[in-house]
Amino acid sequence: MATISDIMVAAAINILTAFAFFVAFAVLRIQPINDRVYFPKWYLKGLRSSPTHTGAFVQKLVNLDFRSYVRFLSWMPAALQMPEPELIDHAGLDSAAYLRIYLIGLKIFVPISFLAFTVMVPVNITNGTLEHSNLTYSNIDKLSISNIPTGSHRFWTHLVMAYAFTFWTCYVLKKEYEIIASMRLHFLASEHRRPDQFTVLVRNVPPDPDESVSELVEHFFLVNHPDHYLTHQVVYNANKLSELVEEKKKNQNWLDYYQLKSSRNQSRKPSVKTGFLGLWGKTVDAIDLYMLKIERLSKEISAEREKTAKNHKSAVPAAFVSFRTRWGAAVCAQTQQTRNPTVWLTEWAPEPRDVYWHNLAIPYVSLAIRRLIIAVAFFFLTFFFMIPIAFVQSLANIEGIEKAVPFLKALIEMKVVKSFIQGFLPGIALKIFLLFLPTILMLMSKFEGLSSISGLERRSATRYYIFQFINVFLGSIITGTAFQQLDNFIHQSANEIPKTIGVSIPMKATFFITYIMVDGWAGVAGEILRLKPLIIYHLKNFFLVKTEKDREEAMDPGSLGFNTGEPQIQLYFLLGLVYAVVTPILLPFIIIFFGLAYIVYRHQIINVYNQEYESAAAFWPDVHGRIITALVVSQLLLMGLLSTKQAAQSTPLLITLPVLTIWFHRFCKGRYEPAFVRYPLQEAMMKDTLERTKEPNLNLKDYLQNAYIHPVFKGEDDSESDAASLDFDEEPVLVPTKRQSQRSTPFPSIRSGSSQSLLSVHLHSQP
Repeated sequence: MATISDIMVAAAINILTAFAFFVAFAVLRIQPINDRVYFPKWYLKGLRSSPTHTGAFVQKLVNLDFRSYVRFLSWMPAALQMPEPELIDHAGLDSAAYLRIYLIGLKIFVPISFLAFTVMVPVNITNGTLEHSNLTYSNIDKLSISNIPTGSHRFWTHLVMAYAFTFWTCYVLKKEYEIIASMRLHFLASEHRRPDQFTVLVRNVPPDPDESVSELVEHFFLVNHPDHYLTHQVVYNANKLSELVEEKKKNQNWLDYYQLKSSRNQSRKPSVKTGFLGLWGKTVDAIDLYMLKIERLSKEISAEREKTAKNHKSAVPAAFVSFRTRWGAAVCAQTQQTRNPTVWLTEWAPEPRDVYWHNLAIPYVSLAIRRLIIAVAFFFLTFFFMIPIAFVQSLANIEGIEKAVPFLKALIEMKVVKSFIQGFLPGIALKIFLLFLPTILMLMSKFEGLSSISGLERRSATRYYIFQFINVFLGSIITGTAFQQLDNFIHQSANEIPKTIGVSIPMKATFFITYIMVDGWAGVAGEILRLKPLIIYHLKNFFLVKTEKDREEAMDPGSLGFNTGEPQIQLYFLLGLVYAVVTPILLPFIIIFFGLAYIVYRHQIINVYNQEYESAAAFWPDVHGRIITALVVSQLLLMGLLSTKQAAQSTPLLITLPVLTIWFHRFCKGRYEPAFVRYPLQEAMMKDTLERTKEPNLNLKDYLQNAYIHPVFKGEDDSESDAASLDFDEEPVLVPTKRQSQRSTPFPSIRSGSSQSLLSVHLHSQP
């Protein structure tokens, strides 16, 4: 088992690593040539100019002001200076709400740590239970609940602390839920006009042999929303066109590269081979080859655009429908449109940046099948991953390694090597295994058919959290117990095994402490260094950049990455709440993580990240729910642990805790969650009234007309935009119905739920 000295060595290694990253960042960020890497957000906003444009040649590359090197940690207080309202205006509510997750961690665990170290640690350490047992233990375990003798009255202290920690956590969660809900409503009320405030995504439009999807949508909404319907945009299957445009962009990049290479050495023309990966085949002029490819692709793109725009078969049974008012959009998005609840399905449209266009072409009826396939695939991914996790956990046991490779025993027993293996290696190995997981989970979410990028990230985050809970948390405890206590199991009776498992749960705190230091401390410090974007930017800048526009495109500001970042944070909430009562020594390591991460990510949000979309903190119910899950898990594990300690008197009181916590969650869900899934009609009407007062002559039609056209139809260089051909009219004029079937009778349409008689009345009522 790792001793306190081993943990201190590991802590020193990680602290030095983090400090080295901070020093490297402090030096790199003030160099003029790196300005676009560490401050890209200000360039994208047009509020910062490159320092390489002025001064002597050396000053364009290197910062010669030595005073700036002395103040290498000045970015930390600077990151905390921007007030939260200004931060919301600068980066959006999503970013501000994301930062509050770290603040919640500090608000929860700082008071809990103070209480745990003043009350529980003295209660735990003043016993000698482990010293008189046959279990493998360390000095850290003496600070845990494992050091309390079986049947002791001291367990009442842990019971009372469990209640105190639960009530405090719930209080903080309620206050934060209330604050975020209020911030969201205020943000939506004060925000500038956006297309998604007026637009609804309609899916599963029923087919009609006599009318196109566009005509069906127009008729349905003119009849059922006559006073509020404004315009619509049918969704087209432009996936093939998107692939062609993407292929052209790649070829254009290669053409730019070879043209730049040729301009630098005009005596030698660049050439390539036409075979696989350019490894073999006929040698040809590189510039001519890529110009021919681009010319061919331009013709294919133009033809595919015209085909997609004019062929009604390219239209999928979905549309973005825009309304004259936010109130009209809110009514449509939050109500059932027909008697048949499976057709004319409406939901709030994602903002245009948030739309994941590729999935809109997926037939709605296939989504349920896709969800089932992904559920099965995720099950196998989660549980088959236990095999490498088990191997990783075995690395944390020195004795296990020595048995596997006895010829290395002398090397392993060296103090430095031993401390490195136990304090650093397990966390690194686990991190490598988890490196490719987010990409796999995102691909699974895309296959599932979600229509927005924010939806994809939230779904991936949920699966990532489940995966980490099962494999990293439960897998580490169960597997670690099996490896460490195998010898004890063999020599004990069956009745003693549950007790051994119960005692071993807090003993895994050592592994999680090292994981927090590697993943949390050094990982967060590595985030601010931005080594990968730095290298890629300078490679692009050297080989591809010719103009200022090229230089801007070479910047990679990145984003928060909710699908990976939030589940990682939740793992620390889980560890903190589980071990708060069991092994409080873990809490200071978590507090350091939350404090360090808050400063680092606040700096990144202010200076670096450029969010791809704005959901107005729609993810907060997921954040709240996962912290509640961690709280319930901690209570259940404490019940299991105390049951092995013959603390039967406390069991009825402990059963009450999960019940109260779940009731609290249901209360918060009913009280605050509606603000995140529905838009109050009162707020919508107030916003509409205020807008009409300020802008009585606003032409909303022009504002919304092209908002939800597929990106491949707007602003491309290949040809003129075909947006005008995608069924937009100047005014919502009724098109006489072309139906010849029985659905044209005065009786309600079986498919649309509208009636011809209503349509006739509406036609005659038009001036």
